[in-house]
Amino acid sequence: MAMAPVIKLVLGSIAFAIFWILAVFPSVPFLPIGRTAGSLFGAMLMVIFQVITPEQAYAAIDLPILGLLFGTMVVSIYLERADMFKYLGTLLSWKSKGPKDLLCRVCLVSAVSSALFTNDTSCVVLTEFVLKIARQKNLPPHPFLLALATSANIGSSATPIGNPQNLVIAVQSKIPFWEFLLGVFPAMIVGITVNAMLLLGMYWRLLSDHKEDEEEVQDADAELVVEEDVTSHRFSPATFSPVTSEDSNLRMDAVETLRNRAGSAGENELISCNSNASREQQTDAESQGESNNTNNMFQTKRWRRVLWKSSVYLITLGMLISLLMGLNMSWTAITAALALVVLDFKDARPSLEKVSYSLLIFFCGMFITVDGFNKTGIPTALWDLMEPYAKIDQAKGTAVLAVVILVLSNVASNVPTVLLLGARVAASAMGREEEKKAWLLLAWVSTVAGNLTLLGSAANLIVCEQARRAVSHGYTLTFTKHLKFGLPSTLIVTAIGLFLIK
Repeated sequence: MAMAPVIKLVLGSIAFAIFWILAVFPSVPFLPIGRTAGSLFGAMLMVIFQVITPEQAYAAIDLPILGLLFGTMVVSIYLERADMFKYLGTLLSWKSKGPKDLLCRVCLVSAVSSALFTNDTSCVVLTEFVLKIARQKNLPPHPFLLALATSANIGSSATPIGNPQNLVIAVQSKIPFWEFLLGVFPAMIVGITVNAMLLLGMYWRLLSDHKEDEEEVQDADAELVVEEDVTSHRFSPATFSPVTSEDSNLRMDAVETLRNRAGSAGENELISCNSNASREQQTDAESQGESNNTNNMFQTKRWRRVLWKSSVYLITLGMLISLLMGLNMSWTAITAALALVVLDFKDARPSLEKVSYSLLIFFCGMFITVDGFNKTGIPTALWDLMEPYAKIDQAKGTAVLAVVILVLSNVASNVPTVLLLGARVAASAMGREEEKKAWLLLAWVSTVAGNLTLLGSAANLIVCEQARRAVSHGYTLTFTKHLKFGLPSTLIVTAIGLFLIK
């Protein structure tokens, strides 16, 4: 592609630079409008500067990707309502055999849930559970937060629905869900295992030092639970008072008086007692009936809840099977989402309001901005310089390509990197199999690259923000702590994928 005229080249570069700054640093002092508004601003500048026409801007928006993203978000919302992630959180601490076992569980649960429900969703709902368990067991939170974030990124690489960049790659490459899974899954399994081993090796002593403290805290927690249980069953002062000696004397006098009057009023008392007894029996019967009705209503609601949750799980399973069968991914996700809406049989507004529409708008602006930048000819010119050294049919070329993707993913973010490099990397491949391998390598490296720094992926930022905002057990995961582990983990895990992805 030839370079655009100088004026378009300069203006297009300015628009893209503004988009990049606001996407990577959404709170810059001179324009703190955030990522979503930043992407729209970049798109608007591309049209105003006449780098692209309005018609080209509309055509740049990839509706299949937006549909797939929307559908998976709605399905995740209903799965959260059906307590799926609550069960995953419970699984973390169920019969845990110590901090090291817990760390491995966090890695496994985070990876699997991210592959099926996207890494961002898993991090949103699991961060609170991980922090709570670490607090209960008196463990340092940062190894477990690192395990959650890094494993979510690695695990999400295995499927097209695991993260946004994989959605883009799956739609543009037209690689079926099943082939995508088979191509990346071995690297994901080995990568998760190595990542867990690196975490254990780096924090072995720290986790071991907290073993005794953990046992003491568990005993204290048990005592606290017992105390709370007893407290919750205490009688209220309004319904129960202690009996004093004065009260006892008064009651004895009342009994004696009743005995003295018993002879003269015995017959009337007998009639009155019989009448009261019949009234009490009638009242008891009515109370028993109301109690039975309440229990029946409770049981009915409980079984309806169980049936609804089971149906949500079945529909989600059906969606995954359909994706594995190679059906259209966007419409499969949208169909599953609408099936859950109809099954709920109530106003869907509360659930649909939880959809991240700001992310969908961000994607729209990003599609337009990146398409405008592509039309300047700069990405093509840069790729023409790199292409001779980035051939995937050679080990050296694969390594060079991986470094380029790794750097760009952390500089320009992973989704723009995929949009900029995807078609070019695939076009440089020789044959269908090499083209498929190029797409899968792009998916693997751009996803794992998110583990390099705290700013490398949205999942990292979600874990950091969720942990910081936790009310009773907040924790700040610093940039340095993440980089200390993220750098070696990213380099090693990325290299593993380069050998295993075929």
